[in-house]
Amino acid sequence: MKYFLAIDIGASSGRHIVGRKEGGEVRTEEVYRFPNGVKEEAGHLVWDIRALLSHVKRGLKAAFAKYPRIESLAIDTWAVDYVLMKGESEVLPCYSYRDGRTKGAVEAVHAKVPFEKLYARTGIQFQPFNTVYQLSDDLARGRLDGVTDFLMIPEYLSYKLTGVKAHEYTNATTTGLVNAQTGEYDRELVEALGLPAHLFGKLSRPGDSVGALLPEVASEAGGNCKVVLCASHDTASAVEGIPMSEGAFLSSGTWSLLGAKLPQPVCSDMARTYNFTNEGGVGYVRFLKNIMGMWVINRLKAELAPEKSFDEAMELGQRSTFQGLVDVTDARFLAPASMKEAFDGCFAEGEKPRTAGDYFACAHKSLALGYKKALEELAACTGKKYDTLYIVGGGAKNKWLNALTEQACSVRVMALPIEATALGNLAVQMKE
Repeated sequence: MKYFLAIDIGASSGRHIVGRKEGGEVRTEEVYRFPNGVKEEAGHLVWDIRALLSHVKRGLKAAFAKYPRIESLAIDTWAVDYVLMKGESEVLPCYSYRDGRTKGAVEAVHAKVPFEKLYARTGIQFQPFNTVYQLSDDLARGRLDGVTDFLMIPEYLSYKLTGVKAHEYTNATTTGLVNAQTGEYDRELVEALGLPAHLFGKLSRPGDSVGALLPEVASEAGGNCKVVLCASHDTASAVEGIPMSEGAFLSSGTWSLLGAKLPQPVCSDMARTYNFTNEGGVGYVRFLKNIMGMWVINRLKAELAPEKSFDEAMELGQRSTFQGLVDVTDARFLAPASMKEAFDGCFAEGEKPRTAGDYFACAHKSLALGYKKALEELAACTGKKYDTLYIVGGGAKNKWLNALTEQACSVRVMALPIEATALGNLAVQMKE
C-alpha cells in the first residue's frame, strides 16, 4: 500500500495528514497538528517562519515514525504572503497579509498601472494585501535590493526541505502578477511596475516534482520521500478536494471563498466591478469572490463568550431576535482590535446589538446575505444559474449558518464536513 503526506497549513493551525487509497476511497489520518498565527513585531503583523519550518520538520518525523515508507509529500498554505531571499538567506520579517503596510503601495501601483488594466491582464480581484502591493511596498522601502528570489510560503517551505526553489501556478495567480490568458508571470506588467524581472521565473504546475529531501532533513526526519507541488494555495487544494461536477462552491474558513470552476477566465468589466477573481486551479479557473468568513464569528466568540463552547455560544445567537445586519466585506472587519467595536461602528447608538447573542445573530445572518449577493453576482458574470452550493471547510460544520445560507440563497446546500484541502492535496499526489 502506498502512503502520501499532505502538509496543510492555515492561518491558525497546521496539520500533517497521511493518506492512502483503500477500496477505491482515500483514507486519511492526522499524525501531527500545530498552532499558527500572526505575531506583532516592531508595530507590524508578521509570521514566525522559523517556527513554521520547525513544526513542518517535527510533523515529518511523526509521519515517518508511524509510516516509514511515504511516497511523497506536498505542502499547501494560505495565499499572497512570501519570503524574500538573498541566495540562501531569508530577508526577514515575513509580513502577514493582515498587516497594513500596503496603504501607500496601492496608490503607487495604480498610478503606474490603473486597476482596470491590472484586472484586464490578470483577472485578479482587488485586495489591499495582494502580493503585487506587498512587493511594491518592498520596492519603495529598498527591501528588494540584492534580493535573488521571492518564494510563496509553501514553496519556501519546500525549498527548505529540498534545496530547490520553485514557483507553483495556483498560488502564483494570487500575486496579481500572472497573466490570465498565458498562465505565466506577466513580464510587461512586472516591467511597468519596476519590479526586478529575475524574481519571476517559469511557473510549475500541480503534480510537478521538486525533488527528494535534503540528506540532513531526511536524517532528522527519519525517512526520505519525494516532494511534489500540489495546488499549493490551500483554497485551490480545497476546491480540488470537493466531489462536484457542477454547481457553485463555498470554501468556508477564516475567509469565505464562493465561486465556480470555469474552463476560461472571465475578465469582464462586470466581473471587475463585482470584485471577482480568476485564480488558478488544477486544469480550470477558480472564478470566485473573497468574502469575510468565520473570522468574524470566531473573534466575536473569543471576545464575548470565551468561557462557552462554540455550540453553546451559537445557541445564544439562535435565541436572539436581533435583525440588524452589516456588510461583511467592509474593511473594518479585517483586523480590528475589537471585533465587537467594529460591529458597533456599523450602527447608530440606539440600534447596536446588546447581548452576545445579538452579535452572533448579526454575524451569521450578514454572512448568509453576503453569500446570497455573491451567488447573484456569480450568475450574472457567468450567465449561469447555480442551484447547488457545496460547502467545505470549518464552516461546513456550522449547521445554523448552513441553514441560513440555504434559506437566503434559495439553493440546495451540500455541506461536506470533510478535510477538502488535505484531500485535494493528496489527490494531486496520487495521480499517476
